[in-house]
Amino acid sequence: MSSFKRKGASQQTATLPGTRQSPGSAATTLTSTGIPSLDDLLGGGLPLSCSLVIAAPDPHSSYGELVEKYFVAQSLVSSQDVMLITEDPMDFVKGCMWTANKANSKLPAGDDTEERSDEKIKIAWRYENMKQFQTTVGQSIPNMEDFCSTFELSSRIPEAELQRFLTSGQLTLCDVNSIQSPLHGVIARIEEMLSSRRKTTPLRISIPGLGSPSWGDVSPEGILSFLQRIRVILRRHAHVCVSISLPPYLSAENWGGRGWIQKIGWLSDAVITLAAFTSNPSMTALFPSHHGLVHIHTLPAPHTLLPPSDRFSVLRGLSAAAADATGSGENNLAFKCTRKRLVVETLHLDVEGGVSERRTTPSGSAQDSSGTTLSQHTEFSPQVSKSGLATIDVELESKAGSMDGEAEKAVGPQESTGVTAIKEAAIPSQSKAKKPKKKVGFRSDRPDVYDF
Repeated sequence: MSSFKRKGASQQTATLPGTRQSPGSAATTLTSTGIPSLDDLLGGGLPLSCSLVIAAPDPHSSYGELVEKYFVAQSLVSSQDVMLITEDPMDFVKGCMWTANKANSKLPAGDDTEERSDEKIKIAWRYENMKQFQTTVGQSIPNMEDFCSTFELSSRIPEAELQRFLTSGQLTLCDVNSIQSPLHGVIARIEEMLSSRRKTTPLRISIPGLGSPSWGDVSPEGILSFLQRIRVILRRHAHVCVSISLPPYLSAENWGGRGWIQKIGWLSDAVITLAAFTSNPSMTALFPSHHGLVHIHTLPAPHTLLPPSDRFSVLRGLSAAAADATGSGENNLAFKCTRKRLVVETLHLDVEGGVSERRTTPSGSAQDSSGTTLSQHTEFSPQVSKSGLATIDVELESKAGSMDGEAEKAVGPQESTGVTAIKEAAIPSQSKAKKPKKKVGFRSDRPDVYDF
């Protein structure tokens, strides 16, 4: 009888717009942040009744507010209710991005639609038919576009759509400047709205710039108390989630004393830092294709002992290594903001030798400039081990037998000893032990993402 109830509950949660079940627990309902790679780090998305805090310590950037704009835009596209609490909320929502054209929505995350007419000139002939090396994930949930839509940073919400959201009550704006004692007044506004709400549609609460000058004088104790009260409210309402971004000075490691970010992690379900490179020119020169590092402090784990991200995250590199006896190896993560989207990907050095793209899975039909197929020169035997590590054996064809026959015909029996000496000097001994193949320090079931 109890199993029948659980099955009915799962069917009911599946009907909520813009949500899906967590792969780690059937009792957890996920909603998307609007960024597929960020959903992957969270274990598939942000769970309802949980809070997400984005810290952006760089004062010259606003990546925390950019994540909040994705969060708001995704809620509007998914037909979910959203409550925006910030300074001048109308101006903030007008700056939110909007969905891309259908022609570009099929592109994987992180790809730009720039022309690549000279692609064959940039890469070697033997890599033309190989798959492009991937460093991030595409659409996290296939065949479910209403869960995570594709947005373009250059697009904005149409004015007619914005007015429709305000008229229908799907979008609620709350100006912090109109509230006395915002840290206490905002909590009162949220409780008032939830008490009068009768719909079961998921509600997202977005708070960009918590503790900014518009919030007045704030103290570390006041911020921690605010986060604790938000968490208590979320535990009482199963269809509500909150996303908060901290201003740069509040995102510093020691702003509220030693271990400030760790304290925030104790009172929040998920805490992620986007540390930009603009304050460190040496990092910009070392990684010119990235804009900053991603640090994960806390991950959501409702109804489970361990975060589902430990098992199901592709970018973190723990999906296959967690069950390996050799231990787990977590990837270094970075983010970049192209002219179309914000992407989180694995951090790697640029390709050497003037090649602009990494390629994997060698082709067996590539040809060189003379028209000879590649298989006549080398023999490729790609293999994937049980641990998920992709290795490729490259062996040169031995021509010792053919050289022996030609040498015997060209010289007489008396000169065979000299020919043998020349042959041994020209051809290395085949009896030497092969050197062990080099492998990366972590294993995964997705070698095309970060095994290189």
